[in-house]
Amino acid sequence: MIAVLLSDHTALTSDQIAAVLFDSPITCAHRLYALRRMDFINRVLRSGQPSQVYWVPGRLSARLVALTRGETPPTPKAVALAADSVLSDRTRRHTIETNQFFIDLLAHSRSHPQSRLTRWWSEQQTAAAFGRRVRPDGHGVWTTGQHRVGFWLEYDRGTEGHVRLRDKLEPYRRLRVDGGPGHVLLFSLPSRERERNLHHHLGETAGHDHRVADALATVAIATCARDRVNGHGPAGPVWRLVGNGGHRLRLADLPTTEEEPGPLNPGPPSTDQDPLHELT
Repeated sequence: MIAVLLSDHTALTSDQIAAVLFDSPITCAHRLYALRRMDFINRVLRSGQPSQVYWVPGRLSARLVALTRGETPPTPKAVALAADSVLSDRTRRHTIETNQFFIDLLAHSRSHPQSRLTRWWSEQQTAAAFGRRVRPDGHGVWTTGQHRVGFWLEYDRGTEGHVRLRDKLEPYRRLRVDGGPGHVLLFSLPSRERERNLHHHLGETAGHDHRVADALATVAIATCARDRVNGHGPAGPVWRLVGNGGHRLRLADLPTTEEEPGPLNPGPPSTDQDPLHELT
């Protein structure tokens, strides 16, 4: 399971792996370091902070996952180059913080078994599955009972202007019009102020830009502010729909639609797409 998670999602911290797979962080640490001694997985240390460890695929875990999936195993050089990519501060922060969103959902399921993250695809997996028409930071399906909410995640670190965020809407609109799924587009924003400004910008722009108005009419968009979640994770009542005032909804209550699978719609998640499928 550790091998699959690292292969699909590039890097995870010890705390993230413990939150999903272990009851004790000490037990998790012992397991991870034992796997490292076997050359199964590897680690990257954050410069200046040796206590922060980022785990990445090792030679044996990369080979195991490739063989399990009927793929050609990567060379040791390719595995080392992939690990080196995590050395970039910007890449690492964005990867780890985006992964944390999904880790929080998986951890929520451990104490709320009626809800489950039944699909978690990375940016690369999502782009490949949808013909590279969209490139969200991640895609997931949140299942509660028989109800499913599919979503795209745009994880914002506050480094782009509102115009750039607005321009991200059009590819999702085109995909939906051409037969893609009716997933909700989630913007995870760093602050309540940035969230307010984005809602204002979208509402104001829609009044004179038909492309924005069409996107808002075609794709459901919801936002959350990470500095004001009040102890709730992304599963909780932290989501504000664009055009629906300030009311907050749970992830399970956000609007979504499902149609028959097609060339641009993979349909409901299959059992083997469950991110923790290897445990069963």
